[in-house]
Amino acid sequence: MPKLSAAIQRINPSPTIAVTNKAAELKAAGRDVIGLGAGEPDFDTPDFVKEAAIDAIRRGQTKYTAVDGTPELKKAIQAKFKRDNNLDYGLDQITVNVGGKQTIFNALLATLDPGDEVVIPAPYWVSYPDIVQYTGATPVIIPCGIDNDFKLTPEQLDAAITPATKWLIFNSPSNPTGAAYSRAELKALTDVLMKHPHVMILADDMYEHIVYDGFEFSTMAEVEPGLFDRTLTVNGASKAYAMTGWRIGFAGGPVWLIKAMAKLQSQSTSNPCSISMAATVAALNGDQSFLQDRNAAFVKRRDLVVSMLNQTPGLRCPTPEGAFYVYPDCAGLIGKTTPSGTVLTDDEAVAAYLLEAEGVAVVHGAAFGGSPAFRISYATSDAVLEDACLRIQRAVGNLT
Repeated sequence: MPKLSAAIQRINPSPTIAVTNKAAELKAAGRDVIGLGAGEPDFDTPDFVKEAAIDAIRRGQTKYTAVDGTPELKKAIQAKFKRDNNLDYGLDQITVNVGGKQTIFNALLATLDPGDEVVIPAPYWVSYPDIVQYTGATPVIIPCGIDNDFKLTPEQLDAAITPATKWLIFNSPSNPTGAAYSRAELKALTDVLMKHPHVMILADDMYEHIVYDGFEFSTMAEVEPGLFDRTLTVNGASKAYAMTGWRIGFAGGPVWLIKAMAKLQSQSTSNPCSISMAATVAALNGDQSFLQDRNAAFVKRRDLVVSMLNQTPGLRCPTPEGAFYVYPDCAGLIGKTTPSGTVLTDDEAVAAYLLEAEGVAVVHGAAFGGSPAFRISYATSDAVLEDACLRIQRAVGNLT
């Protein structure tokens, strides 16, 4: 068989997609499985967004567009950044991509070489280190544990930066933990970054609008304008607008970087789907009030799951400020024995046991660089979540 490239051998398939696919396979085989692996809102795309897409089809907007986004969508993104983040981007400073994952992929592939380093706080979104490794650069992982609310400290950041550091990848609210940084916490980090002018910042703000309990979202370049020319502010339509399948991500950043990302995209996917872009114009420009109702539903689900998990011996579950995930520590389960005699040696074994014993699919913490733990997505109904948590309690109760 022909040999695969060194680049493709440096990466692994997405663990979250693998768990979702495994749950689907078991369901198709007749197993009673609750899938809590997918980072996908169960709400439907808003009707006014769908109508905009249908209208675009009827108006014949089905041709090629500019490689990295239509002017109409770039204007809507420009207005969104100003309205929500107090950031002033020119249209030549905005890129539109096939989901936030491609935005990040384009940025890193356009800027990294072997020998470069990228600082990534852990727990992290599963794709960050793999994309870095694909380029030949080195991910520098900073463990941010439960005792510090899964947050990066200024001291940790300063210690991790070397002359080889090219990027800091920063995600708030976080996937997988739901941890979100206050403006004061961000300012402490940006003070460190101002001392290191060779470091770029990739601010992954995908969960910006999914925050709770009066939390006020801020982004890096907003908190410290001195970082504006060194920051790529990444966002998208997937999470807030329940448009995961529409595949639209976008970012604002320096012109030289945006041009390089467009050059790469011109030789990979070319333009994002024209209909999806028309729908995203409507999403960004339309009435945003529906977000409040959806967040209220997420808060109720979050509180249900956190309460039930914290009532489970061996689990410790913080209350997240945003996103739609919880990340319970399962150190209290490591070393215990299942009814079949298997010793749970790590969080992957814990996740496998929950799936086998009770049909609950979660993603093990090692996939996110933070063990021993697992991630639950609570982007599903209250009834399903209650059932899932009862199953987890039953499975844990059967351990010895």
